[in-house]
Amino acid sequence: MAGMDEIEFGGRVVIVTGAGSGLGRSHALEFARRGAQVVVNDLGGAVDGTGSGQAAADQVVEEIEKAGGTAVANYDSVSTPEGGEGITKTALDNFGRVDVLINNAGILRDRSFAKMSPEEVAAVLDVHLRGAFFASQPAFRAMKGESFGRIVFTASAAGVFGNFGQANYGAAKMGLVGLSNVLAQEGVKANITSNVIVPIARTRMTEGIMDGLGLKLDPAYVTAMVCFLASEQCELTHEIFSVGAGRYARVFVGLCEGWSDPEADAISAEDVAAHIEKIRDPEGYSIPGSAADEIGAAMQSLKR
Repeated sequence: MAGMDEIEFGGRVVIVTGAGSGLGRSHALEFARRGAQVVVNDLGGAVDGTGSGQAAADQVVEEIEKAGGTAVANYDSVSTPEGGEGITKTALDNFGRVDVLINNAGILRDRSFAKMSPEEVAAVLDVHLRGAFFASQPAFRAMKGESFGRIVFTASAAGVFGNFGQANYGAAKMGLVGLSNVLAQEGVKANITSNVIVPIARTRMTEGIMDGLGLKLDPAYVTAMVCFLASEQCELTHEIFSVGAGRYARVFVGLCEGWSDPEADAISAEDVAAHIEKIRDPEGYSIPGSAADEIGAAMQSLKR
């Protein structure tokens, strides 16, 4: 990437949800520093999603303005369709367009699976998964009108790889990968990209969890990747990146070559058991770009 033009956002309008603290605050400040007009969305609640207030968003807007940037606060909850509409409306009313959406808002309600309540599941799905859907839909429509857009979803290793005590959070976060993959495809004609980050950083939500590991957990490490993915220079879409502590790596869902027997009239459970090593062997894997690619790969192997 050496010699690349400086990444700037002059004339661009960026929405960051959950921007009152942590990663969202870091993103909002950096986008503004690089010339973007920023909508700082934050409900102002606690880590578990309870309560609300205007101070968190207002404080970030004040920081941006003191540094000579342009920002406006929004206090809507992403967890309702009305809230999602309100966030985009704030961008359109103040700045006339939406170019970038960073889906970052989140809450935690951790508990072991056997003891997890329906309320703890609903609250986390509402903010992370439905919230990203409700925030993205009106922004996506606005982007289509401009034939340009960049969307970034904040997933988690708890979803992509699993983490004890986070069944609700993990399910919601992996749901974002599915949502992003579809938006990546539906956005192609309108020059709208959609990607996912899996961050490692010290925030309100990870307080105490990664202390003592000797890692540099400043959110700014994550923000660097977010700014790149949101830039005009970046045309990548349908991708996932593990990001943080100064390390950046692509994560992907791969498809093994597998085993097939198109000549067989029937295949038994015993046949599957006999070939399970071949079915699981990652050698020669591919990375499908869509459900159609996966079906295509299956058809190819059946023709061999």
